[in-house]
Amino acid sequence: MAKDHLAPSEIFGHVEDATYFHVPRAFVPKDWHGHIAIPQPFKLNTPLISVDTGDPLIDNNIMPLDFKITKFMILEVLTAVIIAVCFIALARHLRGGNHPRGRLWNTLEVMLLFLRDQVARPCIGKHDADRFMPFLWTTFFFVLGCNLFGMIPWMGSPTAALATTSMLALITFGVVVGGGMAKLGFAGFWKAQVPSMDLPLGLAIVLVPMIFLIEVMGLLIKHAVLAIRLLANMMAGHVVLAVVVGFIGASYGFAAWWGVMPLSVVGATALSLLELFVAFLQAYIFTFLSALFIGMAVHPH
Repeated sequence: MAKDHLAPSEIFGHVEDATYFHVPRAFVPKDWHGHIAIPQPFKLNTPLISVDTGDPLIDNNIMPLDFKITKFMILEVLTAVIIAVCFIALARHLRGGNHPRGRLWNTLEVMLLFLRDQVARPCIGKHDADRFMPFLWTTFFFVLGCNLFGMIPWMGSPTAALATTSMLALITFGVVVGGGMAKLGFAGFWKAQVPSMDLPLGLAIVLVPMIFLIEVMGLLIKHAVLAIRLLANMMAGHVVLAVVVGFIGASYGFAAWWGVMPLSVVGATALSLLELFVAFLQAYIFTFLSALFIGMAVHPH
């Protein structure tokens, strides 16, 4: 039975997270079926608690948590290591008052200064922005690194997984709420969610709690959308690329293959260039929105 290269399971199998790296079959032994399995040292098959009730229909085994190491976890760690190596080296170079020399160091410094002067300070304010720069810089380069890994064949983009983008949004939510409380105090931050209104007492008793709930829901929804929009943009691009390349495998016959293959390669190349732009754009948008939410928290209304 011929393999359906355009089946949804086949398409998403190249995009979603997995416990293996999918590579061409020529690169690995035949019995690996094109998969490089990731070792699972934490996988336990022995039940934590096992009780024999005598009823075969009742499973009384309590199994340990099924913790798996996936390829996205590995790529996230690699991204963090690359960021640490690059910027620790840059910081050591600048510690003695030296100027950055070379294309790499100048490029990194330009990006750092752009995020500080054109993103953080306009959104948060000059006096408060510098406190949040380590978070914003780390967020930008981590998202960018995860996005760029998706451009490498047989790797994948961790930001195309909801678990990754949700955790990034949750961390941003913690920084937003924590920054607002540090600036305004616990009570002051939550009180500031409701704008000052000159209302009669009877009307205020009804409207103020409603507005407070709406504002809190809006705060949660904004960060949920922050996760979903990054996920949707990164996954959509990779799915389209997988479909375009899948046309090559789905074409049958000499004439059909040579008619489809060149168009698919050209289309995939053009889309890859677009995805390279989107990788930088989405990292910028995520960082910009994070800075905007922080600014709204420390300078409400």
